[in-house]
Amino acid sequence: MSHPEFIPTDTEREPRMLAEPGPEAPAGETDDVQASSASNGESFGAILSEFEESHRRAAEGQGESRQGTVVAISSEFVFVDIGFKTEGVIPVEEFRDASGNLDVKQGDQLVVSIKGRNADGYYLLSKIKVERPKDWSSLETAFAEKRTIAGVVTGVVKGGLSVDVGVRAFLPASRSGVREAAALEQLVGQEITCKIIKLDVTNEDVVVDRRAVLEEEEARARQEAFDALQEGAVVRGTVRTLTDFGAFIDLGGVDGLLHVSDMSWGRVGKPADVLAVGDSIEVKVLKIDRQSRRISLGTKQLQPDPWSLAAEKYPVGQRVHGKVTRVADFGAFVELEPGVEGLIRLIDLTWSKKAVKPKDVVKPGELVEVVVLNVNAAERRIGLGLKQALGDPWDEAAQKFPAGAIVEGKIVNMAKFGAFVELAEGVEGMIHVGDITAEKRIDHPQDVLKIGQTVRAVVLEFDREKRRIRLGMKQLQPTTADEYIAEHKAGDIVTGRVVAVGKKHAEVELGEGLKALCTLPKETGEPREQAAPASVDVSSLSAMLAAKWKHGKTLNASPSVEPVRQGQVRSFRITGLDPAQKRIELELA
Repeated sequence: MSHPEFIPTDTEREPRMLAEPGPEAPAGETDDVQASSASNGESFGAILSEFEESHRRAAEGQGESRQGTVVAISSEFVFVDIGFKTEGVIPVEEFRDASGNLDVKQGDQLVVSIKGRNADGYYLLSKIKVERPKDWSSLETAFAEKRTIAGVVTGVVKGGLSVDVGVRAFLPASRSGVREAAALEQLVGQEITCKIIKLDVTNEDVVVDRRAVLEEEEARARQEAFDALQEGAVVRGTVRTLTDFGAFIDLGGVDGLLHVSDMSWGRVGKPADVLAVGDSIEVKVLKIDRQSRRISLGTKQLQPDPWSLAAEKYPVGQRVHGKVTRVADFGAFVELEPGVEGLIRLIDLTWSKKAVKPKDVVKPGELVEVVVLNVNAAERRIGLGLKQALGDPWDEAAQKFPAGAIVEGKIVNMAKFGAFVELAEGVEGMIHVGDITAEKRIDHPQDVLKIGQTVRAVVLEFDREKRRIRLGMKQLQPTTADEYIAEHKAGDIVTGRVVAVGKKHAEVELGEGLKALCTLPKETGEPREQAAPASVDVSSLSAMLAAKWKHGKTLNASPSVEPVRQGQVRSFRITGLDPAQKRIELELA
């Protein structure tokens, strides 16, 4: 029998019946067929009888294996010539492999069996490559060889199904391969493959098992799918299960693991954040362990590695923005883009010298501006600085805290030699133990101060290069010199005791612990031999000073008559007062 060469479209094809015009026999060709038949001595009735006979033979041969030829392929069916007037059809999906490719072409030879006819008149075919036993001898051979046989489900009976395998056989519901009662009913009229698990010829009792065959077919399909996979291949699969560490992907009967670390170049908290059961996704086969049958998959490998351009995108010194992803004891991680994270070390978080924890400076999810400190794309590392983006506070410290400025701050740390005061974020000054108080000698700052205490001090020294500021507290405390300078003015005549004499100057004590400097006249500044100082009556000196302060009288001690000697008590005139330096300058009165 010959068939025209054609490939049907997606529209439904009509069965090719010679008795009436159709897609392959348009109007006008029927007469040609009848004329041709008449010329061969055939009548239309004979042709119709032959057509009906072919259907009868097809019905009698239902379930038997037949050789067929693929004559056409549409989007829904593969059309097979089985030697009858009408072709048979097989769903095209039965010819697709695990990757969805069509594994059939026009002209292929197939072994099929007839399952029945559909509403359009086509024979329903199955690609079953096994035959139905024809007698008890065939059944015994199949049972002994544990061979797979074909059968047609004829009905639902108590506990299972009735199957025609050449004789009536029983298929237990538990071995049918389906779980629902409705699914059992759908098997009625279908051709199935099964194995004989019980054969009693005497009692004509045959029990078959379909589930075992299905399991074997599934195992074979899994093995074929596993063998077909190659490392580096890109395949499509379906998400079957989600776990905390990844997702199992069904690749057509075989599962592969898509680990959470291979889902995205960015950080993925849990697989459920990016996938859902049933999702169809494209994955890359990363590794196959044939011995343990483990398959590692990845989706991020389908995208360019962002680290390949990291050195160009993030040059050292550039300011960038990112999101804090996690905080550790040694620093904070910042995501600059999906898949690229940098680390802010503890030392680069803040300029402050106080002991701080990263969690006290930044929080996960916080957006920050940082400076790129270093890049190592090979090791996938980027060093970032938060404090560098904020600016070095010492750049403005010289203007804020010049020498002589009065400042205020909290004591943040103490050592035996002094106390440290925080003047601004990242800027500290140090008060030496000797500059804390003038009232008494102390051995440790903690004798008069405590951490957290706010104090006022004067800047004594500022060193930008060494990042050091020296402070003093006692310099702000009133002294005898401050009180004396506040009560006197230049030109006042005062009384004091000479405690030391030099070439040009003499040191004069104006009161207990209060010293002044007297400039000597040139004639008295010449070197001369001085007699040993007589013992001084301190009580007489105090009485003289008290008399002066009380009555305003000046003691007569003319330098022109009597040279300046150590131990003398005499009158002086104030020539200068310097409150800042606490300095008093005198001359002989």
